[in-house]
Amino acid sequence: MTTYKLTVVSAGLSKPSSTRLLADRLAESTVRQLSRHGREVEVTVIELRDLAVEIANNLVTGFPGAALRGAVEAVTEADALIAVTPIFTASYSGLFKSFFDVIDHDALAGKPVLIAATGGTPRHSLALEHAVRPMFAYLRAVVLPTAVYAATDDWGAKGDGLSEDLPRRIDRAAGDLTALLAGRTPAAPAVAVPQQTVPQVVPFAEQLAALRV
Repeated sequence: MTTYKLTVVSAGLSKPSSTRLLADRLAESTVRQLSRHGREVEVTVIELRDLAVEIANNLVTGFPGAALRGAVEAVTEADALIAVTPIFTASYSGLFKSFFDVIDHDALAGKPVLIAATGGTPRHSLALEHAVRPMFAYLRAVVLPTAVYAATDDWGAKGDGLSEDLPRRIDRAAGDLTALLAGRTPAAPAVAVPQQTVPQVVPFAEQLAALRV
């Protein structure tokens, strides 16, 4: 049975945090869906709040501590990554960005990344598209098409801890990641590609011969 290494990065600052809760639910859905394809998953969760001091020290000295070194290795060796950040001032948190600043720029090349974020209001949901997605695109990661944003109302709109829509969005994003890891391409609208005619190349010598009288 195929076993994948899935690393989950949560940049929540409180404990417990909605950021960690969203990260856990995304991981759980991915594990559940991969199991249906006969795949096992080894999940490693990284809480950045526990690494804040080591991240700051590394930025200043260039030398990671043991815990930070282990977290970087977990990200580098993972088959896929789930990265969740709280949104502060319409962008990712400084701790989230600083962690990925200390990782080698080639470490995420070609690695599937599911991005998600939490915030107080739905108005900040576009931060995933104008801040988080471009950062991972710069690192040449394969950013999954479906991102998940959870506002405060998503956790308690119905009084049962979750809105009706959030579980559906979580499962859809996890489904994208599952499809990619299981060796299938996530569903996309079919696009008709017109056939192109390859022009015939006439050697220059023949062109000269045709000009002779």
